[in-house]
Amino acid sequence: MTIIYLLIPLSLILGAAAIAAFFWAVRSGQFDDMHTPALKILDDDKVAAPKERLINPTANHKED
Repeated sequence: MTIIYLLIPLSLILGAAAIAAFFWAVRSGQFDDMHTPALKILDDDKVAAPKERLINPTANHKED
């Protein structure tokens, strides 16, 4: 039963830390743009693959 005297203040401290971290993230702009990061995965790569790999994908593999 005495452990409850330790766990209740500890849980209140951890809860307050989580709330403080959330408000810090909101103030620092972490949640400003929620749409663009989801679309970045759909962009094409800017660097093209070497032509050798496009023509013959197994050209780098040597057979014994």
